[in-house]
Amino acid sequence: MATQATTTAAPLMQPADAQRSAAGLWSDALWRLRRDPTTLAAIAVVVSMVAVALAADVLAANFFHRSFTQQDILSNYEKPNGTEPWMWLGTDELGRSQVVRLLYGARVSLFIGTFGALTAFVIGLTMGLTAGYFGGYWDDLVVWLVTTLNSIPLLYLLLIIGVLFRLDPLPFALLLGGLGWLGIANYARGQTIALREREYVVAARTVGSTPVRLMVRHIAPNILPLMIVLAMIEVGQLILIESAISFIGFGIQPPTPSWGNMLTNASQYLGKAPYLIYPPGIAVLVTVLCLYLVGDGLRDALDPRLRGAVGGGARK
Repeated sequence: MATQATTTAAPLMQPADAQRSAAGLWSDALWRLRRDPTTLAAIAVVVSMVAVALAADVLAANFFHRSFTQQDILSNYEKPNGTEPWMWLGTDELGRSQVVRLLYGARVSLFIGTFGALTAFVIGLTMGLTAGYFGGYWDDLVVWLVTTLNSIPLLYLLLIIGVLFRLDPLPFALLLGGLGWLGIANYARGQTIALREREYVVAARTVGSTPVRLMVRHIAPNILPLMIVLAMIEVGQLILIESAISFIGFGIQPPTPSWGNMLTNASQYLGKAPYLIYPPGIAVLVTVLCLYLVGDGLRDALDPRLRGAVGGGARK
């Protein structure tokens, strides 16, 4: 009887062990990140971009003394110069400060990318978890939905919607998130199928845990680390998509600035004011590159298979 009790009790400790393992994974990941200068530099750039975007109103009013809509026809097509802070990146055809518009464009583009990725993360995680755990008809429906939406070119679909409706930042972000959850759902579903019959999940199920509790407490924590990596990469992808759609005139519409419609405007004056295209173009390039580097660094730090590898072993 003692042997039987011991055998029965052992699996019941597995959920706690799994949670300690997840905590250890995060601790090891932070240890690895501190030794990855490329990822740390990329994180610093992204954090700086976000801070500047959030402070756009304060900077525009108190430092540059210009709003993003303020026009000065007498100062149009001014090349970048240091005479006034608002002229650091020059002015456009209406005499609007490019540096101020770049700050507000950062707010719009980063909001669309971040909120869209968050929407995609929530939808994808929910759909993938439930489909992988319950299986059956619900799983078949989710797989069919993912396959069907994947077969439709996203750019064409966004172009059609952009023609029919005016896309303000919030609706645009929700739209991108509503169409961008497919890869996240696929990953969540696959990992849930792999984890739902693990000993600690079975043990929790036998003591009466509800399906929601099982998914939230025992399955989700084990797939969240790499899901966060996917969401980080999704932010960069959505910023690129927003820039592409706005560049061809179907995304965020002037006078609201975004990096995409700033590129559109600059492309019309390449001969007369080529300097206009560099700030938004470089901003998109640097932001997306840094987001990808952060995602790649987080993936390497969180991937348990790297534990014990040369240069990536556990802490001593």
